[in-house]
Amino acid sequence: MEYYRTRDIFHVMQLLGHRKIENTLLYMHLANSIFHDHDDQYVCKVARNAQEAMQLIELGFEYVTGEYHDGGKLFKKQKLLYLSSQS
Repeated sequence: MEYYRTRDIFHVMQLLGHRKIENTLLYMHLANSIFHDHDDQYVCKVARNAQEAMQLIELGFEYVTGEYHDGGKLFKKQKLLYLSSQS
């Protein structure tokens, strides 16, 4: 899950305490088989000022585009897909 949040395999390697990248890649393979290849889905938010933009960045949102005519700036964050045992 951490990889899908950060997209940083070296961070995941350090987090798991692996010395070899091959061990981390094994876990990545397992995660990919669980979460399958899905279309990326995003949550989109609009920041109207620097304070709102700062809050979105702190929540893990990524800046997407320049300023629109109404002053809004777009940010996105990938939705995390969880497999649930509940139907």
